[in-house]
Amino acid sequence: MPPPRAVGIVDVMNVTTTTPTIAAGRAPADARVIRLHLPARVRKLVLLVHLAAAGVWLGLDLVLGILVLTALGADPTAAAAAAASLAAVATWPLVIVGVVTLVSGVLLGLGSKYGLVRYWWVLAKLAINLVLVTLVVLVLWPGMTAIGEAGRAALESGDTPVVGATLVFPPVVSSTVVIVAMTLSVFKPWGRVRRSR
Repeated sequence: MPPPRAVGIVDVMNVTTTTPTIAAGRAPADARVIRLHLPARVRKLVLLVHLAAAGVWLGLDLVLGILVLTALGADPTAAAAAAASLAAVATWPLVIVGVVTLVSGVLLGLGSKYGLVRYWWVLAKLAINLVLVTLVVLVLWPGMTAIGEAGRAALESGDTPVVGATLVFPPVVSSTVVIVAMTLSVFKPWGRVRRSR
């Protein structure tokens, strides 16, 4: 009897490349489709991670909105404390949850019949995720870091921090778009992406 063999990640997720069936209006014969064969339990675990990350993302947007409103309209001490806390929410936490959502979504796309670019709703979700993570890194992070430093300085001096009213837009836009992505996952509109011959 052979000794038992350790099961690795390669055994759990087998990556295969298959050629799709050729029919009128379908992909050409040389097109290859990458599919990830995920066992049911692994797929459910990845789906759970994806849903949890999207929920955390929405929660962080709501916390960000509350902090922005507090920084705009509270007494000087509370406004300064809220401004100082903005960087803690709008930097690493949002980037990490965005990347976890992106990676788990790509795994789910490759491991299911929906694929990454086979259906419009999946393609839209992928684009939404990429755009939001990029905006957090390139636009929101630097702005929130500066506001956080101004908030800490205002706490030390007892002044009210200067926070622009335009800061209301990032949490409103981000939470709206995350809800749109969640809605796409539930209703799966628009059908398949048509490929030219």
